[in-house]
Amino acid sequence: MTSPSTPLAVVILAAGQGTRMRSRTPKVLHPLAGVPLIGHVLATAEELGADHVLAVVRHERDAVVEAVTAQSPRVSIVDQDDVPGTGRAVELALEALGDFDGSVVVLSADVPLLDAATLRALVDAHSLSGNSLTLLSALFDDPTGGGRIVRDAEGAFASIVEQKDASDDELAISEVNAGVYVFAARMLREALGAIGTDNAQNEKYLTDAAAGIRTLGGSIQAVPIADRWLVQGINDRVQLGDISRELNARIVRGWQLAGVTIEDPASTWIDLKATLEPDVTILPGTQLRGATTVASGATVGPDTTLVDCEIGENAVVKRTDATLAVIGAGATVGPFSYLRPGTYLGADGKLGAFVETKNARIGDGSKVPHLSYVGDAVVGEGSNIGAGTIFANYDGVNKHESRIGSHVRTGSHNVFVAPISIGDGAYTGAGTVVRKSVPAGSLAVNVAPQRNIAGWVETHRPGTAAADAARAADADGND
Repeated sequence: MTSPSTPLAVVILAAGQGTRMRSRTPKVLHPLAGVPLIGHVLATAEELGADHVLAVVRHERDAVVEAVTAQSPRVSIVDQDDVPGTGRAVELALEALGDFDGSVVVLSADVPLLDAATLRALVDAHSLSGNSLTLLSALFDDPTGGGRIVRDAEGAFASIVEQKDASDDELAISEVNAGVYVFAARMLREALGAIGTDNAQNEKYLTDAAAGIRTLGGSIQAVPIADRWLVQGINDRVQLGDISRELNARIVRGWQLAGVTIEDPASTWIDLKATLEPDVTILPGTQLRGATTVASGATVGPDTTLVDCEIGENAVVKRTDATLAVIGAGATVGPFSYLRPGTYLGADGKLGAFVETKNARIGDGSKVPHLSYVGDAVVGEGSNIGAGTIFANYDGVNKHESRIGSHVRTGSHNVFVAPISIGDGAYTGAGTVVRKSVPAGSLAVNVAPQRNIAGWVETHRPGTAAADAARAADADGND
């Protein structure tokens, strides 16, 4: 293990523009399993337990800094100047570290799958071997774009050659620099001071520090990594998609091993911050986004998206889109329900087919079975909201609340014009527009008497199929 007396600093490179993403969003802020790319690297750096963590930024500086500090307030921000290149970025980070004398880990913000255990092993190897530089490498079937690891006849590290500066023989090398380094701080400072920009890109390459360290007599070791996904970088949206699938497959597998039934892993997407208890069942086409939690015995899916939701024990949620909603134990939701933020469904409650809710608190055992909108409302326990009901909560300027008591039975096709309240045990008739509050135990109705106007169709719709049918019925003596 690394000696606790050896100080450790982590430098995260996040200054690049990422033009191949073709995006207005900075590359390092593109989401992966619900976390920005740089967020994955920050989490790894924190788990590593470094004494210092620094992020070097430039492109879309303010947006990147906001994301970094929101997740890791103790991270030091270093601004890259007009001199391009990773070498210059690390040089500025070293300046910010002052007289720091220890090991410096350099990571890229677009390499999100690298884990702390792998880094600890690399830092330990660096310390035990007394290296001036220890780096990770990987073998790729298609190494295009990567800096090639050149080795001597004995197989020892010789140099790193960037793609644009490589010869044909060097381009044939499949071992690629993974962009993960552990440097001895003193040697790195000296080597960086001697680096220029004499290359195809006119940049100050960090990889050129390797040649400088060798010139200074420092030892260098390239350590191949078996799991190349851990060091796979993201330069475009194709690579982002590939890594998204790989990370999701690992997340899904982890939950399966933890006791969750996932019927179709390929169509199930689970964010890193989501949590599931044993004996949960996830059906095909389900997405669990954000900090969604699912309790034991619950069934979610098929074709369901939950964002930052809380699902209680033994609840069933199918073909539903929900955000910031709480579903109580034993409750059922769906199919085709739309739960907007602020929805709370109590234990054993029901939100049925084609029901939309927003800022609605629905008590234990209460039901909104189908074809209804419930917004800005409180519903007590054991109540039933009839089909086709609308809570008219908006007067064109302000939103208002409706309060429905416990054990209320409302008729089909009701409109509740807020603000109103309906007392416990009250009923409302079908088709009622409730504009005034209803006392407990009362029946509210406002249906006008029905009038039948004889002959209206033949008079006003002559020549239609309806008129012909009516005439034929009259001739047969039918009502």
